[in-house]
Amino acid sequence: MRNTNNRKTDIQSYFLPGEKLLWHGQPKQGFMSSRSDLLLVPFSLMWGGFAIFWEDAAITQVDAPFFFKLWGVPFVLIGLYLIIGRFVVDAFVRARTQYAVTNRRIMILREGWFSKLLTLSLERLPAMDLDQKEDGTGTINFGTDPEAGQDHHGSTSNWTPALSKAPRFLGITNVREVFDLIERAQSTKAF
Repeated sequence: MRNTNNRKTDIQSYFLPGEKLLWHGQPKQGFMSSRSDLLLVPFSLMWGGFAIFWEDAAITQVDAPFFFKLWGVPFVLIGLYLIIGRFVVDAFVRARTQYAVTNRRIMILREGWFSKLLTLSLERLPAMDLDQKEDGTGTINFGTDPEAGQDHHGSTSNWTPALSKAPRFLGITNVREVFDLIERAQSTKAF
């Protein structure tokens, strides 16, 4: 089971001698929402709406101190990020992310502004969590999110899932097949 594309060579440049590719893929591209957005979207709209209301009121007041006029600007910018920017950043990061399963490791490569290479040995792979949707897409979480303190439902991973500190294959197609492939690769390793 191979998902190939022209970016495969980027991640293969990090292979160890004798390492063989079992699967290669990328996260879902474009806009992506999650269950947590049911709470995050209303919160972000309330935050942004109040910040814009405050800033508009401060600017339209002729006698308002200059400090009051500036006070709301960071809150408006945060509100705009929460409403729109986080989806743009998340899509940007996912467009530059590759995943691979080899006969030795799980690999996650992010390129660009948020570049990072994360590898997990099949021999010491933490517990896996499978989150599958009806259409066969989904996410495989490896271990826990250190930022959240206990699980993969952490603070920044909710707002911008592609930047989560928890290792994961986010929004991949045929997620169950990849999950099973990883389990088979683990069972064939001589520990």
